[in-house]
Amino acid sequence: MMTRLMVLGLLRLKPMSGYEIQQLLQVSQSDQWAGILPGSIYHALKKLDKEGLVKIHSVETTGNRSKAIYEITEQGQDEYKQLLIQAFTSPSTVLPTDLYTGLSMLSLPNPAIDLSDIINAVQIQLSQLHRQWHQMKTGIEQKKQYSNNIFQQFTFEQINKQYMLQIESLEQLLEILKQQNSLRS
Repeated sequence: MMTRLMVLGLLRLKPMSGYEIQQLLQVSQSDQWAGILPGSIYHALKKLDKEGLVKIHSVETTGNRSKAIYEITEQGQDEYKQLLIQAFTSPSTVLPTDLYTGLSMLSLPNPAIDLSDIINAVQIQLSQLHRQWHQMKTGIEQKKQYSNNIFQQFTFEQINKQYMLQIESLEQLLEILKQQNSLRS
C-alpha cells in the first residue's frame, strides 16, 4: 500500500519516470522511513498501469535507452484518495518485536549466554539507529528546500521522536545489560 500511495501521490505533482520517482524518494530519504525499495517503484508502476491507475504519458529516448514517463489517470486519482484515507485509519504503532522476544528469552535461565555478545549486538543496533537518524535529518533538510508545510513539519517531528525514543530505550537496555554482566562476573 505504501508504495502505491507514494507513487500515485508523486504522479499527482507531474508526469514522471520511475527513476525520477526513485530520486525524489531518495533525496528526501522518504524511501528509508517508508521502507520503499527502488525495484518496488518499477513493479508498482507496471501494476498500476495494468490496473488503469496510471498510463504512459510519453516515452523519452536517449541513445539506445528509453524511459516511460507516467501520469496518473482519473481512476488513479480515486485510488489515491482511498489509499490516503486508509493510511490514516491503519494503526501506526510498530513494536520492535524481535527485541522484545529476545528480552523475554533473557528472562529465562540462560547460563550459556554470554551477555557481552548481547551487549555488542545492542551497540551495533544503536550505531545503526544513530546513522539512520542522521541520514533522516539530512533528508529532512534537503526536503525543506523544496517544500516545508505544516504536515511535513509534523511528520518530521514525529519521526525524530520515534528515533529518540528507540535510541533512549536501547541506551537504557545497554546499561541494564552491563550491570547484569558485571554481576555475573
